[in-house]
Amino acid sequence: MLQAAGNALEINLTAVILMIERDMPVVYASAFDVAGSPGLPSGPFEPMVHRTLELGLRAFASEQAGLTLGYVEQLYTFGDRGRQAEERLATAPVSENPHVVSIGYLALTRQDGERVPPGALHGVYDFFPWEDWRGGRPAIIDRDIAPRLGEWAATPAEPMGKRGLTRLDRATMLFALDGRLFDEEKVLERYELLYEAGLLEEARRDGRAAATLWAARPRLGRTMQFDHRRILATALGRLRGKLKYRPLVFELLPERFTLTSLQQKVEAISGNHLHKQNFRRLVESTGLVEATGEQTTTGGRPAALFRFRREVLVERPAPGLRVGARV
Repeated sequence: MLQAAGNALEINLTAVILMIERDMPVVYASAFDVAGSPGLPSGPFEPMVHRTLELGLRAFASEQAGLTLGYVEQLYTFGDRGRQAEERLATAPVSENPHVVSIGYLALTRQDGERVPPGALHGVYDFFPWEDWRGGRPAIIDRDIAPRLGEWAATPAEPMGKRGLTRLDRATMLFALDGRLFDEEKVLERYELLYEAGLLEEARRDGRAAATLWAARPRLGRTMQFDHRRILATALGRLRGKLKYRPLVFELLPERFTLTSLQQKVEAISGNHLHKQNFRRLVESTGLVEATGEQTTTGGRPAALFRFRREVLVERPAPGLRVGARV
């Protein structure tokens, strides 16, 4: 533990461990607080034990989750004051609680026979129900989000930001309220707008003034401990963006797979339904996969099996699947 201006400072590593289960993106979160909210795996960085930050993350993720991580990427450093607030600490003086700075990581893995404790995997879209457009525009946007953002946008606000966007501009743009394309990468921006408007439980828990404006606040997804839902939003947005220029989806697939399975994994992450023939033409044009010459009969008719073509990594600087946004 370090000292910062007289206050204790802790450096933690926090892992967003994502995988696909039955064509749904899931996140590992096994620790629950007194309110029943799950928390991401996290632990202190110990420089005398961990040679690097990533090795430290892999070590405690293995200890806590029992999972072997594949792809790992540093996301962001989360250090806002009050970010570790929770119900049972709400009455404790700030000076008595250490200031915890977390270095967030995105980690991808496959189960591959590894046993995950019951109740440790949670659907990502349970936390962000407005992000899953695979079945069309989520009803929660027009039913619960748009009316309240409109009401919030009409209240007196601080001067517009540097880019001259009003509250209504931001809400319209981020949630595609005027029929424009829904930008699936802006997961964090949408979460933060809802937080700013006081519509998320975390805003009430953190004592934000905007949360007091609502006599009745809808349940907009499950909450997480501390600021872990914000960290998860950061990870999902990063992964959605990287799919377009990095072949990260193959970290979530077995060595051999069908094109249908590949499409379902891409749809699960992007939150978009993709046209089958257009997707297959896209895959063929990128040279990301190659046929194995084998077939599977699981689920009915025989289907060809493919594998990731690793040569593409040296053939092109940005080999990914550029799936587009949707209305």
